[in-house]
Amino acid sequence: MEYTEILRQLALVIAASYLIGSIPTGYIVVKLFTGQDIRKIGSGSTGATNVKRVMGKKWFFIVMFLDALKGALPVALSAYFMSAYSEIGLLPVIAAICVILGHSRSVFLNFTGGKSVASGVGTLMALNWQAGLIIALVWGCVTWISKYVSVGSIVALALSPLIMWFMNAPIAYIIYALIAAIYVIWLHRENIKRLKDGVENKVR
Repeated sequence: MEYTEILRQLALVIAASYLIGSIPTGYIVVKLFTGQDIRKIGSGSTGATNVKRVMGKKWFFIVMFLDALKGALPVALSAYFMSAYSEIGLLPVIAAICVILGHSRSVFLNFTGGKSVASGVGTLMALNWQAGLIIALVWGCVTWISKYVSVGSIVALALSPLIMWFMNAPIAYIIYALIAAIYVIWLHRENIKRLKDGVENKVR
């Protein structure tokens, strides 16, 4: 494959993945059904947890599913263009990074957004569905036991590199899981502070 063709594919994947990741699912749902700006409610995040504060449990799951789908789709599609990157799986990883950046720094919302948990898990499922499923189960179990979505998110993403490694995923996927974990945990820095202060909101 020619060098220019590789660059063309790379530019296409970066742009498309970021723009898809930038689609503000939670913002659109809340604005469409209530007329409110979710960024001015609760934590100010556009993610499913903040949507739940406005619209209830049903929409929490709907937005979470849509965000996970939004994360998985560009990664899965990028696999069709891997060609020169196929041995180490670099192109899907680039797509995954752009998706979570788009979700948390949406060009449609003046570079604000959510905390990339659902979209991040979606990217991990698209990279390795077995590892992604285990990570999602860890998130669900820890959230249920602790009653904190933030704790479930932090623990699940922190374990994701180890889970990827255990599932014999390519090294690029393991490195991505590590990068995603660090980034998502950093996005939860205010939640961590509230947990320390004992004022973090519980899921139920």
